[in-house]
Amino acid sequence: MSPHVASHAAGRGYRLSLIVAVLSMLAPFSIDTYLPSFPDIARDFGAADWQLQQTLSLYLLAFGATTLVYGPLSDAFGRRTVILASLAFYTASSIGGALATNIHWLLATRVGQGVSASAAVVIGRAIVRDVFHGARAQKVMAQVMLLFGIAPAVAPILGGYLHEAYGWRSVFWFLTVLAVFLWIWTAVMLPETLSSTGRQTAHPRAVAIAYWRALRHLPFVLLVVCFALNFSGLFLYVAGSPTVLYRHLGLGADQFGYFFVPVVAGLMLGALISGRLAGRYTHAQAVWLGFVVMLVAALINIVVSAWMRPTLLSVIGPVAFYAVGMSLAMPNISLLALDCLPNRRGLAAAVQSFVQMIFLAVTAGALVPAVSDRLTALAGGMSLLVLISLALWLIYVRHPPARVHHGPDAS
Repeated sequence: MSPHVASHAAGRGYRLSLIVAVLSMLAPFSIDTYLPSFPDIARDFGAADWQLQQTLSLYLLAFGATTLVYGPLSDAFGRRTVILASLAFYTASSIGGALATNIHWLLATRVGQGVSASAAVVIGRAIVRDVFHGARAQKVMAQVMLLFGIAPAVAPILGGYLHEAYGWRSVFWFLTVLAVFLWIWTAVMLPETLSSTGRQTAHPRAVAIAYWRALRHLPFVLLVVCFALNFSGLFLYVAGSPTVLYRHLGLGADQFGYFFVPVVAGLMLGALISGRLAGRYTHAQAVWLGFVVMLVAALINIVVSAWMRPTLLSVIGPVAFYAVGMSLAMPNISLLALDCLPNRRGLAAAVQSFVQMIFLAVTAGALVPAVSDRLTALAGGMSLLVLISLALWLIYVRHPPARVHHGPDAS
């Protein structure tokens, strides 16, 4: 940690968490804003439903693959420089999406958005761990999750209104403007949090060795996959939301808020609880509580989907409750994973994001088409994912990493 940042960590904690959270919002905005436009994009380009689904899955694959690049780059050249470069490329990709004339062009620009949007998410987690430790880190990470949770609620609502008023291309022009704003804000407000003495080499051989060591670190891998599985349980409904809302609930493009607002309220509530628990409960205890909530929500979801007629409450209520538990567990799982590799936090965050995006891409490209036609199948998919995650968490608890010393708490 740089001395300047450390000396001002307490006063700038909220501002730093706000910057990291807003940068992280770029990813959910890229995913959720254009979902209401699926039918019109398909009609304009004469594209099949599976091709539209690939605009999401290819974005996620590109997002996940490039996290493996941005993490080591930020460890070598600093956090701020890499974020600014990625935002410039995202701007160009968004302009390309707005000007697309066929589905192949749109797919290419979505890959470009995925390639560039991943930097903010990966580096944001490393920034928090650069500056804060202990209970303070948990509180700041919870604040990031709390603010980050606004994006999935606002994005589809805003996308639906933009779509209805100006057509689907306006969504990509909005993303262009958002990226320009974020570039300016980052350039002005974000300090460099990685000191020159804390930087690592970006030589390919050294990076490859570091990745190999990370992948051989059993507790780290278990935590990373737990994180991805828990999020996939929720993302099953996010990626399948057009089918859930249009087909199962009979809602329109401007009514995506009925789904996303309760779910995001659950995410924000879980993050708020996680922040309140900081310093009172260990990371592991908070994760256990999160699993209890997710398992209860998954059980309720199976029961109501099998025995009740689909309504807003019966379909969305259990998903929102699941989001509470997931958001309670996520900051703590993330911090535990970063603690496994304290000298390579950028790389650790990269692996975490890569695995998460691979799981989300598989969820969007394979699981959603397989289960979205039936609400009982969706509920079963959520339950299976969280049960596998729980099994891995139990293995982690039995094989925890060696205790890591972080020094004084930067609070």
